[in-house]
Amino acid sequence: MSFKKKPDNVVFNEKNQQYDAALKPYATNTGAPVITSSDTVAWKNRNIHKVNKQISAKYKELKSEYDAMMEQFEYNKLVYSAKFNFEPMVGEHYHLYRDKNKHSFLSVIAPDECNFDHIGSFRLNADQMWERL
Repeated sequence: MSFKKKPDNVVFNEKNQQYDAALKPYATNTGAPVITSSDTVAWKNRNIHKVNKQISAKYKELKSEYDAMMEQFEYNKLVYSAKFNFEPMVGEHYHLYRDKNKHSFLSVIAPDECNFDHIGSFRLNADQMWERL
């Protein structure tokens, strides 16, 4: 059984032996617009630039949060390693000093009421973390 080749402008499926132009997801007649691939390089470059800026901004945000957290960690380590003979109360202000032997101690005495080497003033928050004032 020999089949005659159809012209190029006729859409004929040789497997099914039927005309299936209406079933195609694209235009098949000669008057249809030409299908061309659009230049996506400019779009890619523009979006790569946007994504890189967004990731960079997120990185800077996370880095600043990390730096703040590490600073808070160092303050807590400094205060909790200091010597004190009382139980600090949440919300109260305390002052960290250094004695003659370079050991730190926590006190309720304000810096203007004494002449110790003042390191910093802190407040104990509800999470039992020390905040620098």
